[in-house]
Amino acid sequence: MGNTLGLAPMGALPRRSPRREEPLPNPGSFDELHRLCKDVFPAQMEGVKLVVNKVLSSHFQTQQAKFLTWQFDGEYRGDDYTATLTLGNPDLIGESVIMVAHFLQSLTHRLVLGGELVYHRRPGEEGAILTLAGKYSAVHWVATLNVGSGGAHASYYHKANEQVQVGVEFEANTRLQDTTFSFGYHLTLPQANMVFRGLVDSNWCVGAVLEKKMPPLPVTLALGAFLNHWRNRFHCGFTITVG
Repeated sequence: MGNTLGLAPMGALPRRSPRREEPLPNPGSFDELHRLCKDVFPAQMEGVKLVVNKVLSSHFQTQQAKFLTWQFDGEYRGDDYTATLTLGNPDLIGESVIMVAHFLQSLTHRLVLGGELVYHRRPGEEGAILTLAGKYSAVHWVATLNVGSGGAHASYYHKANEQVQVGVEFEANTRLQDTTFSFGYHLTLPQANMVFRGLVDSNWCVGAVLEKKMPPLPVTLALGAFLNHWRNRFHCGFTITVG
């Protein structure tokens, strides 16, 4: 007696469905390249401020402005790229204009490349500045770099866990011959409804802001203090936000 092994015909073998590739994401706007890192740092505060946010009516609006300059902003977002164009105070008679063009392209799900072109023209003067940019996004960190004739701006954001986030920034300005290195951290205490942000930079500046929410009231208290050891300057602030 023996065992009989039967083979299915080739046509009866199950076929593997082709793997569908996910489309590349939109890279966002050029101004938001360093946003994750900048949100880690505390905002400067000085004096006492009361902020009340309340919508009176969807049809009620007040506005007061003077017509001094005007600009045109246009943005187009494709599936995996973003293009923007800004024209500032164009004057056909005086032959003056400021143009800013941005373009970002997602090459992979993690890598984004693009650039910025700033062009200005006025009587007796004309010039352009080109800046190249790149951003790489991993699961827990994001690295961004801008390099151009005007200088360089690099940032690194890292999310350690749900409570701790850190950021590092480096900025170099060729025109001012100045470089700055900054380190910031963001600490969230959900049980206490508190958020703590701090910073220290190469200019001997240290600062921190503590935010405290007061549930069930729609009130947020913020207390900040900043000290510049190099200039021997200290300032603090207190803000109450309602709404």
